[in-house]
Amino acid sequence: MIDIHNHILPNVDDGAKSFEMSIKMLKHAHHQGVTEIVNTIHYQHPLFMNIDFSVQRLEKLKNSLQLKLNELDIDLKIHLGCEVFYYDNLLKIKDEPFTTIGKGKFMLIEFSPNNIPNSQKQTLFDLKMNGITPIIAHPERYKKVQNDLNIIFDWINAGCIIQVDSGSVLGFLGKKAKDTSLAIIKENCCHVLASDAHNDTNRNFCIKKSYEIAKNIVGAEYAYRLVMEHPYSIIRGEDLYF
Repeated sequence: MIDIHNHILPNVDDGAKSFEMSIKMLKHAHHQGVTEIVNTIHYQHPLFMNIDFSVQRLEKLKNSLQLKLNELDIDLKIHLGCEVFYYDNLLKIKDEPFTTIGKGKFMLIEFSPNNIPNSQKQTLFDLKMNGITPIIAHPERYKKVQNDLNIIFDWINAGCIIQVDSGSVLGFLGKKAKDTSLAIIKENCCHVLASDAHNDTNRNFCIKKSYEIAKNIVGAEYAYRLVMEHPYSIIRGEDLYF
C-alpha cells in the first residue's frame, strides 16, 4: 500500500514529536503493508506559520529516517510533500519547494473545517489549467460537506481528486466524519485512502483497517485502487482513471 498523506517528519509541524516516534510510526506502517509514503508538511496553515521550510533541513530529516529504515531492513520509501492550506494564492505558490507532489502534477489541499470559500472554484480551475490536479484532503471533516455531499460531486466534476482519511472511516474523528466518509466511499467518490498519521497513539497509520472496510463497501478491485493504484500514479505524476 502507498500512503500520500501523513506527518512523520519529527518536530516539523503537529506530527511526530521525536525521531524515535517517527521510526515507531513507520514500523507500524510497514507492518500494515505500506511500502511508500509522502510526508505532507502543513504549508501556510494559520496554526503553523513558523515552520522552517529550509529544503536542506527537510531533506536531511527525511534522509535520516530513510537511512534508519534501511539499517532496520524496512522496505519503505519516503517522499516529501505538503498539505497546503487553502488561500486563493495557490497558483502563486505552486513552484515553492514541496507544495506539489508527483513531479509537480498534484497539490494536496486542505480547507478550514468551518469554511470553504467561494473563491475556491476559480482557484482550483486555475490550477487545473496550469497542469496541477487538486487533491482535496479529508473533505469528510468539513462541515459544509457533512451537510451537502453535492460539494464532493462538484469537485469531482471540476477534475479534483478526493482523499479520505482512514481515521474518519474508523470513527476516530467523530461520528459525522465517519458517516460522511462512508457515504463518499459508497458513492464511489473516494479516489484515495490515506492515514493522515500524526503520532504513535490515536492518530497513527491505520490504513489497513480502513482498506478492509472500503473493500466490504465497494469491492476488492476498487478498494485496491484507493490504497495502491491511485497513490502509485500520483507519486509518479501519472493521470488517474476512475
